[in-house]
Amino acid sequence: MPNAPATVPCQYRTGKTLGSGTYAIVKEAVHIKTGKYYACKVINKKLMEGREYMVRNEIAVLKRISSGHRNIVTLHDYFETTNNLYLCFDLCTGGELFDRICAKGNYHEPDAAELVRTIMNAVKYIHDSGIVHRDLKPENLLFRTPAEDADIMIADFGLSRVMEEERFHLLTEICGTPGYMAPEIFKKTGHGKPVDIWAMGVITYFLLAGYTPFDRENQQLEMQAIIAGDYKFEPEEYWVHVSETAKAFITECLTIDPTSRPTAAEALKHPWLSDVKPHFVPDPASPTGGPMDLLPHIQKRLDAKARFKRAVWGITAMKRMSILASSAPSARELEANIAQYKEESEKVSLQLSFHTTFNLSGDDRKR
Repeated sequence: MPNAPATVPCQYRTGKTLGSGTYAIVKEAVHIKTGKYYACKVINKKLMEGREYMVRNEIAVLKRISSGHRNIVTLHDYFETTNNLYLCFDLCTGGELFDRICAKGNYHEPDAAELVRTIMNAVKYIHDSGIVHRDLKPENLLFRTPAEDADIMIADFGLSRVMEEERFHLLTEICGTPGYMAPEIFKKTGHGKPVDIWAMGVITYFLLAGYTPFDRENQQLEMQAIIAGDYKFEPEEYWVHVSETAKAFITECLTIDPTSRPTAAEALKHPWLSDVKPHFVPDPASPTGGPMDLLPHIQKRLDAKARFKRAVWGITAMKRMSILASSAPSARELEANIAQYKEESEKVSLQLSFHTTFNLSGDDRKR
């Protein structure tokens, strides 16, 4: 008989809750021996019945790219207890991208270009590693620390997939966050790495204007706009202060045909990201001819962005819940008990408990 997984005293103590999703919560955790803090993703096993491959897939992705790039979160540990699975990541304490921008006091087009350049370099690394992220959005771009020069990090690889070029196949499931999803996802014509470039186009638009290009009154209209590539650089008051080079970069990323969309490497060669001299519209009030401050217009959109974020969260949660419920042994029972399961995970404390290692693939090391 195969050896049973090792049972060992838990090495972590969990603290406050940092966030919550459909089938998992994220808690602050400290390693008891080293005193180092991590973000610990707590996944309720009952919610994952029949979908265990989702955790297996996330770990497979992160094992490939962890510690390989300074702008990608690292998976440091993973284990299980009787009721939950745990994944321990870098604890990013510097806040989300949009919140950080609004706290700056001023914000210029070259700042946006530097952010996009950094993120696109990380996307190139992910793609070169045979991974497609599939959920790039501002909420998944976090700063490592509150320091002004802190690294920005790509997080949340729960929807990512390994896509080996030598056995390349297109994915057909609908996934991601409405507003950032590429046309081919909605059309189910098959998708791959180009969806991340589309999302980078949406993120760049968002960074320069404070709203998304396909924002509509409801999800159906938004989806139709995305499929048609129906967006404009309007209202004019938001875009008159943005360079034509930046708009050209966005237009290339938002190419409807994924085969004509630039790769991450090609996007990095675009003049907006590659030129030594930054592109911007000069501020007529600046005595030195410096760039226009984009922050006042972006802050006007703060309330609208907050409402959009809440709507996106609800839509994403419903979508993921429907996927889980349709595949679980008892969909209605699962849906009825979801609040209870999440509450169980919310109350969990690892201190003085025990955990077992778990082997999700042949080369996983035992703890």
